[in-house]
Amino acid sequence: MKPIVLVFCRYYLPGYLAGGPIRSIANMVERLSDSLDFRIVALDRDFGAEEPYADVRHDEWVPRGRALVLHVKLSRFSLAKVAEIVRATPHDVIYLNSFFDFRFTQQILINRKLRRFEDQPIVLAPRGEFSAGALQFKRVKKALFMRLARWLGLYERLTWQASSVLEAADIRRAVFGGSMSDQRLVVTGHVAAGPVRLEGGVSSLAAPARAVDGPLRVCFLSRISPKKNLDYALRVLAEVRVPVRFTVYGPIEDESYWRECLAQIAKLPSHIEVVHEGALRPEAVLPALRGHDVFLFPTHGENFGHVIYEALRAGLTLLISDQTPWQRLEEQGVGWCLPLSDPAGFSRRLEQVASWTDEQRQKTGIRARTLAQSTGEDLDAIEANRNLFLDALSEYKRLNTKKRTEGIQRV
Repeated sequence: MKPIVLVFCRYYLPGYLAGGPIRSIANMVERLSDSLDFRIVALDRDFGAEEPYADVRHDEWVPRGRALVLHVKLSRFSLAKVAEIVRATPHDVIYLNSFFDFRFTQQILINRKLRRFEDQPIVLAPRGEFSAGALQFKRVKKALFMRLARWLGLYERLTWQASSVLEAADIRRAVFGGSMSDQRLVVTGHVAAGPVRLEGGVSSLAAPARAVDGPLRVCFLSRISPKKNLDYALRVLAEVRVPVRFTVYGPIEDESYWRECLAQIAKLPSHIEVVHEGALRPEAVLPALRGHDVFLFPTHGENFGHVIYEALRAGLTLLISDQTPWQRLEEQGVGWCLPLSDPAGFSRRLEQVASWTDEQRQKTGIRARTLAQSTGEDLDAIEANRNLFLDALSEYKRLNTKKRTEGIQRV
């Protein structure tokens, strides 16, 4: 019988507007379910939606792909309700997918502290929340929250998941000041979506050629919020001297921030055109991205960056910040990752790509799709994520056996 992983995440399929966290869990379900059973507790609606999904069945386990999903109403998702769900659901490991989410993470940890359900191993994935770029937003509130959680002992006996050595360093620094004490920290890599299967290989999917003297086709795909740094991208474009058509894909998360971006757009020179196309459904992402030349993404921080992976799958040249695990891009011939302290460097790279011949662009596209192919076939990352849960369960059993043995010896 396969171990059961009880997952708590605010948003899950059929939702897609919350972006990366949904894709991370969906990919794990798809590629690890040969050895693990997943039970997922999530809200009954998508990110920012006022209405629940059509035909949603509340508080009832329903199949969704290879997992069972329990959709709940936020207004009813209380401390007592959480404890009830955990007690009533057979499971071997609990998997949390945020640190700062009070409803879907801290309520579980508080209930465990109050011993309202049987103690089980808990794995916590912060999803990049402890990067320097992420922590700069609502800094005081987050610091107080972390201090309170530490004082209450909510961190005790957790297994922490980091998707990269960079995120592991962020977790050590932000949460424990460098000391992990009784914590387990596991670097797993990331389970990406499966590679695109092309009969003619990665070279068979050529992007549409740019029209002669046509603008450079640049795109941005993410939620529109300060962390994703769209305003920085607009400042970069203001200094570009060649024609650019900049397409922004993604839902508006922060209306005030979007108004600031609109004010910047209004001041751009006439040779820079900006279009907001809104959110893309998952099946529309690759077709939309393939019509562009460059993926511009100066994010303040990502623990993986599913949108970066999708841009590679589409064969785009990457121009991103150095605050993601995607490093050494120039060495791999697929683009650049630059420090945010160098906006002029971003502008120069856009002008450089604009001068490329179609042959140069196509060769870069082939290298990008090849990198995406190898990432999607990363068996080491898949195995590491599988072992994350199996090892947490084994360690829990080992410690419990040790405690029982010590208790018998004392008697």
